[in-house]
Amino acid sequence: MSDLIPSITITEFHKLKASEIKELKAVEVLSDGNHLFTVIIPHGDEVARDFIKTQAEYLALKANILGGKELDEIKEKVMV
Repeated sequence: MSDLIPSITITEFHKLKASEIKELKAVEVLSDGNHLFTVIIPHGDEVARDFIKTQAEYLALKANILGGKELDEIKEKVMV
């Protein structure tokens, strides 16, 4: 768990409405006490939000290079 940002469980996260999520600070989402994903919600003026979004996209690109599956690949497994 991160000491830098707050954390919530996946169950708590699922209960939130989109409008409530938009109000959150960045949070770490946990499942069974383990990091599942980090939610980054940009706040501030348009320039700040665009900068944060761009930085998140670059970080996501780096993570995707290392692995992971496309949504279609996962859905195909479920259907088989």
